[in-house]
Amino acid sequence: MGLLDFLTNKIAVDLGTTNTLISHKGKIAIDVPSIIAVNRLSGKIIAVGKEASSMRGKIHQNIKTLYPLRNGVIANFDLSEKMLKILIKKISDISNAIFIRSYKMIIAIPCGITKVEMRAVKESARRLNAKNVYLISEPMAAAIGAGIDVLQPKGHMVIDIGGGTTDIAVITLGGIISGQSVKIAGNVFNNDIIQYVREKHNLHIGESTAEEIKIKVGSAVNVLELPPKKTTIRGRDVLTGKPKQTFLTYKEIFKSLDKSITQIENAVLETLSDIPPEISSDIYNTGIFLTGGGSLLRGLDKRFSTTTELPVYKSDNPLEVVVKGSDMVLKNIDRYSNVLIRDI
Repeated sequence: MGLLDFLTNKIAVDLGTTNTLISHKGKIAIDVPSIIAVNRLSGKIIAVGKEASSMRGKIHQNIKTLYPLRNGVIANFDLSEKMLKILIKKISDISNAIFIRSYKMIIAIPCGITKVEMRAVKESARRLNAKNVYLISEPMAAAIGAGIDVLQPKGHMVIDIGGGTTDIAVITLGGIISGQSVKIAGNVFNNDIIQYVREKHNLHIGESTAEEIKIKVGSAVNVLELPPKKTTIRGRDVLTGKPKQTFLTYKEIFKSLDKSITQIENAVLETLSDIPPEISSDIYNTGIFLTGGGSLLRGLDKRFSTTTELPVYKSDNPLEVVVKGSDMVLKNIDRYSNVLIRDI
């Protein structure tokens, strides 16, 4: 340990399209929606995270809510940097400290991000006073956070379904030997629900309502052993413009999501067909690990298992595995040095 190591904070960041999680001292200190509210006239940031999320669809013309990240990539680097800076300052140990000089930071990024975007992420982190900045792919971090020993000569498959992307990766010996990033995930599911409700019920709903519907009655299969009760939804009648109420069942949500889920299944099958037979043999024994918020969709694990004819396992805390895995790597940087992204 260096003389000034005690002055350096270790911060792990899962900068997601839908949610941003920050781990500090082995605990998740920040878990908020990746959204920011800005004054249109002055450009001043009004709110970040949960407070900004509560404003969606309920603000006047001088305020706008923005997602700095879209489809798994940073759409607005300036706002992303400002959002991250505000969130880091909210960590009590950092905001109250006198002698903290810099951070060691690890940031989890999607598989499909370009080298230019990687460099931009690193530069943003350095402007936040990060002394050392490390990058790790989200599925690799998810695998480590889920308890998989990624350094062993054994193949593992991880499907990480976030808000903007679904990252599919086959991992062995600390590296990703095959994989892809599909821009179909939680946000696309929400849009599918919005479109279905509009077409079938003549009802216009917003993103937050669609997310609530997905949580309450969302399903990836047509038949559930323990089906949820139908849910009441409210919105604006497309024909009359008046407020309207109707009901939705899980079977309806299955219909609305079926096409998007099928596209993810096709990507999984394509990835499986592109790996060496020795790794296929390993995955036959180890199965597929499902992580990310999208894995919480009812019946998704069973559907993937039926499609691939492989066992599919869901992690206990799928929303947290990426940031937890990133934190483990940062704490044991020498051991996990090979899993970091370096070629940028």
